[in-house]
Amino acid sequence: MTRIKLALITMVGALLATPASATVEPYPLEYFALREAVTNVATSPSGEHVAMLRILSRTGNPILHVYNADDMMADPFVVNADPMEIRSYTWVGDDHLVMTLRQKVRDRIEGFNQGVYETRLAIIDVVEQELDTFDLENPVVENVLPNDPDRIIVSMQPGDDEHTRVAEPFRPRAYYLFNLRRGTKELLIRGKIDLGQIDFDADGNPWTARGYDVPAEEYIWYMREPGERGWDEILRMHQDSFESFTIHGRDAAVPGNYLVSANNGDDKVGFWSFDPANSSFEELIYRRSDVDVAGVRYHSNTWTHPDEVIGVAWFKDKLHIEYIDEVEGATYSQLESLIPYAHDVRITSRSRDGNTLTAYNSGPQDPGTYYLYNDGAFEAIGSRQPLFANEDLAPVEYIEYEARDGRMIPGFITIPHGEGPFPLVVMPHGGPFVGETVGWDEWGQLLANNGYLVLQPQYRGSTGWGQEFYTTAFINGGQGGYQMQDDKDDGALYLVEQGLADPDRLAMYGWSYGGYAALVAASREDQIYQCVIAGAAVSDPILQVNYYRDRVQGAPFIEQVNMWTQSISPMDEVEDVNVPLLLIHGSVDQRVPPVHAARYRRALEAAGKDFRYLELEGADHFSSTLFYNHQLDLYTNMIGYLQNECGPDGL
Repeated sequence: MTRIKLALITMVGALLATPASATVEPYPLEYFALREAVTNVATSPSGEHVAMLRILSRTGNPILHVYNADDMMADPFVVNADPMEIRSYTWVGDDHLVMTLRQKVRDRIEGFNQGVYETRLAIIDVVEQELDTFDLENPVVENVLPNDPDRIIVSMQPGDDEHTRVAEPFRPRAYYLFNLRRGTKELLIRGKIDLGQIDFDADGNPWTARGYDVPAEEYIWYMREPGERGWDEILRMHQDSFESFTIHGRDAAVPGNYLVSANNGDDKVGFWSFDPANSSFEELIYRRSDVDVAGVRYHSNTWTHPDEVIGVAWFKDKLHIEYIDEVEGATYSQLESLIPYAHDVRITSRSRDGNTLTAYNSGPQDPGTYYLYNDGAFEAIGSRQPLFANEDLAPVEYIEYEARDGRMIPGFITIPHGEGPFPLVVMPHGGPFVGETVGWDEWGQLLANNGYLVLQPQYRGSTGWGQEFYTTAFINGGQGGYQMQDDKDDGALYLVEQGLADPDRLAMYGWSYGGYAALVAASREDQIYQCVIAGAAVSDPILQVNYYRDRVQGAPFIEQVNMWTQSISPMDEVEDVNVPLLLIHGSVDQRVPPVHAARYRRALEAAGKDFRYLELEGADHFSSTLFYNHQLDLYTNMIGYLQNECGPDGL
């Protein structure tokens, strides 16, 4: 893409802006229940085609549409994989793409983390308009080999019990060279526990690997130069370490060095130039004192600059990128200036010659919009949720507040249109040991659109804020239901003090760990809530950790298990429940099996407590299994419960 061509898109982009509306009426709940209308937009390497996944009806599945990039109004080539569901696709050549498909193969889960879906791969020839499926069990596309248009590398993971004892990122995989035209596969490497996770460069050369040394109880990282057969060990880390180490790519500025993110003795993850030959951290390129480095951004042209790191990413109020490539930084800066409500802008694909690209923006007031730059013009070509007007959606603000023990807690508030104080819904994230930065959040926007202020607290134990913030959730005993719960309540009380939240209209809604937090909130003695809504909730922590306690090793995982065993169990607190509850659970939840909801309901009934139960038939734990009918049922019950059954007069 040239500087002159970029200048031509300025006036077109300016026309996309729309004025803000003066008043906002709640949207029909059906709008929020709809699955994304458009996803996964990408141009082919030649720039000739643009593909996307589209859902054309309320209960439909994604259908692949492939357009001529020069005439997006012409009829596309259409692929419907029914009865399988298209989950994603990847361009692997000018005329070929690989689709990942899934299909429901059983009615009930087969145990913890053994759901009802299985996946397959399919190859599409968009010129001959042919589709072939291949019988690979739950495959993963590892590398599209940009320099080899006929082949890709795929992997599969064995499911035997021996391998499940190794932490997920280090479980061994088998790697195959897959011929797209013949539909044949050739075994490249079969991973082992001590060397099982392998990365390949653009030419198909294995260059880094990870493994686990069982006798030494250490994780190992390896390197290998093209043409070599053996592996050189570059780093070891004991399984009890809480530090992180991730290889992102080669350091173009220092030949032979790698670009990595790691703690290297610090509380916060930093970005380093690492010398693998001497196992040494040579230069600290970037580190922050407030948050971890979250990862990197790669070059927008993956065909000509595969695996080239061009920026360092960090999250706080939003995603931020510190660019180390000035041209890429300038390209993103111009795109951000052209896109209305720009928040998290990404180039999702780019042609080899750089003259065609697709970009994507999402944020609090943009559910997700796709753009195409082609032949000097820049235009919006699809929205994930086209029924929403940007100006009607609610803004999100980053806040920090002081918990009762003096610790500062970050959080996000989604603020409805109108004047406060508002009824408040505290919505803790699941996990709990994950990070969250709020951009477009369907649940938060649904609640705000119906008049509720939403708080998403980043309680202690959340990741991305440094080791100490994460480990304080369990180092001094499990804090589930204790300090982790205080962080949520203290955020609500802070918003009351600020005049944003009404102290007599407070509620909590959460899913998974968030559902657990809602159950704990229902039985707190110093009650501040009028009701709680608990989705996919862990009601018995001991039952939950018994599913996997024999599969974990190392202090980080063991301490997470201990957090659950030392924390409050909602099953033991049923007699103390003092507010109404709405319980929600998927009938085929593999991560928090439905027995949690069944046992808790029986205990509530025996104690004579006020509750309602909603079961989502056929829904798993994850949002990708919540279809239109599930979401409409969920949202109708959620909003109705808050309005009519939450506390004496409803929220």
